[in-house]
Amino acid sequence: MSAMKMKALMTAALVAFALNGQAKVRLPHILGDNMVVQQNTQVRLWGWAKAGSKVNVKTSWSDGVESTKTGKDGRWMVKVATPKASYEPLSITFDDGDGVVVLQNVLSGEVWVCAGQSNMEMPMKGFGNCPVEGYNEEVIDARQYRGIHYVKIPSEMRVEPQEDALCEWKENSPETIGDASATGYFFAQMVNRALDVPVGLIMANKGGSRVESWLTKENLEKYTDEPTDSAGIVRFKPEYDYYRALLWGNGTFNPILNYTIKGILYYQGCSNVGDPGNQYSERMKILVDQWRKQFDLGEIPFYFVEIAPFHYDNVNADNASRLREQQYRASTIIPNSGLVCTNDLVYPYEKTQIHPAQKRQVGQRLAYLALNKTYGMTTVGCLSPSFKDMKIVGNTVDIHLNNDLGAINRFEDIQGFELAGEDHVFHPARAEHFWQPGGGYWDETIRITSPDVKQPVAVRYCFKNFQIGNLKNAAGLPLFPFRTDNW
Repeated sequence: MSAMKMKALMTAALVAFALNGQAKVRLPHILGDNMVVQQNTQVRLWGWAKAGSKVNVKTSWSDGVESTKTGKDGRWMVKVATPKASYEPLSITFDDGDGVVVLQNVLSGEVWVCAGQSNMEMPMKGFGNCPVEGYNEEVIDARQYRGIHYVKIPSEMRVEPQEDALCEWKENSPETIGDASATGYFFAQMVNRALDVPVGLIMANKGGSRVESWLTKENLEKYTDEPTDSAGIVRFKPEYDYYRALLWGNGTFNPILNYTIKGILYYQGCSNVGDPGNQYSERMKILVDQWRKQFDLGEIPFYFVEIAPFHYDNVNADNASRLREQQYRASTIIPNSGLVCTNDLVYPYEKTQIHPAQKRQVGQRLAYLALNKTYGMTTVGCLSPSFKDMKIVGNTVDIHLNNDLGAINRFEDIQGFELAGEDHVFHPARAEHFWQPGGGYWDETIRITSPDVKQPVAVRYCFKNFQIGNLKNAAGLPLFPFRTDNW
């Protein structure tokens, strides 16, 4: 966006602020026409009015009126009970005695936040030289999904936490679909189809951001050595403002924290590749704990995405694999969470493409997690297989998997495995399906051998920056990259 256009928008917002402040109750921009409210719960509605004034809130679906008085600072908040999800347009009326504000075309449904960095931010129309696969078809079909609404929070840095952001809810259509988060949109599309309810997406993210970008000042000072003063923050990689801690959370995420949501979708990690030890997974847990406390909605679900294969300057190095390993660890220490594997969602020619085109499957796999774990559709397979255990017999290694869901996708041409001996040198390995008798049943086993490793001691699967495997479970979900060594 040009500086002139941005200035014009800011000026218009300030004028609107002034007019509203003089004549009537004022709402944050995230409360607006076309918004989706979380169904069957108590949702928060809030804003500002003249200090000491009474604010009445009336909904079209209820005969009652919720009333409150503003404090000395003019702030107010009420909670209203929302109806069961439907596509019936609703309205909400706010009256402080000096003026009335009415929100139209409000829907009741399921509301999810789309957080993280550029692969979550990536819109349906794509970035420059980064297309989203299937975009034209989705534009053509967009009118079938009018129940999907979204709001994009501007990516802005602020030293202090912000209470409002210039944003606007949009109803899905061929004209608006292009600006929606592709990952978020495909998630919403699947949930809409499965549950037949409206879905609202709140897109609060920033390309290139680190996990530290979203932590509060208190958490940064308590758990990290990140600077929290303005000068110190700017000095950290000054040429890359998207790496800055604290500021993006203050400007981009804080304005949504009063909104009542169902859960959070998160796609981030590329900018933390190279972090030492368990630092990333520990900070992820801190962030999720922070957001759950800030939203004050209990242990809301948190579903996130593994970083996709990418060269990171060396396709055969493993620094990105170690970050993926940390993401998997995070999924085991964060309650009510789930991780989507993306090892198969790049094309061979995308080694240097940090924004892979296959976003449909990413969004759908997030939806599988939500449908199974949050909405109770337990017949939907949602978990990728992961390494369980191994047994070494001579020059052969047998491994077993968690969550194969009763089958693997192939018996032959299994790609991605490597073996190493005591010399710690890994060699490409042959992997075959093997039914191993035991305990009165046939045990699904993957048998691994390599002519270059006579006495194997360790196995790796796609444990490189860029390596595409092809082993999947009965639900077509790919095996998480793993290693059995700690070298």
